[in-house]
Amino acid sequence: MAQRNTWQREAVREALSSSSGFVSAQDLHALIRDETGIGLATVYRTLAGFAKSGEADSLQSPEGENLFRACETAEHHHHLICRRCGRTVEIEARAVEQWARDVAAENGFSEAEHVVDIFGVCAECAAKAA
Repeated sequence: MAQRNTWQREAVREALSSSSGFVSAQDLHALIRDETGIGLATVYRTLAGFAKSGEADSLQSPEGENLFRACETAEHHHHLICRRCGRTVEIEARAVEQWARDVAAENGFSEAEHVVDIFGVCAECAAKAA
C-alpha cells in the first residue's frame, strides 16, 4: 500500500535528501523540528517507511543506532562508510552475493537476503590523522 504524501513526509524527505551521509532519526528531527513542529515519532515512522519502500537506505551503526540516508539506487547494493566523517560509497559486491547464495544453499535455505555494510576510515580522514 502506497503511503499518502503529506507535508510531514515531504519535510522528512527534503531533510534526508539534503543530509550528507547517514543520519539518525534524532539528528534529522533536530534539523527540522523548530521549523516544522514535526514530532520525533513521525520522523521515525516516515524513515522506516522510506527504508521499506527503498526510498532510503537504512543500516545499523557499530554502536547499534539505526541510520538512514536518501537512496541513490533502487538496486541491491552495499556501503563503505567512514567512521569519522560519515562519507558513504555505494558498492557492488559480487563475491558477497555469491557467498550468500552458496551458504544459504549449503544449509538448505532459499530466498536468502543479506545486508553488508563496511565501516572504515576514508582516505581524506586518514590523511588528516597522519
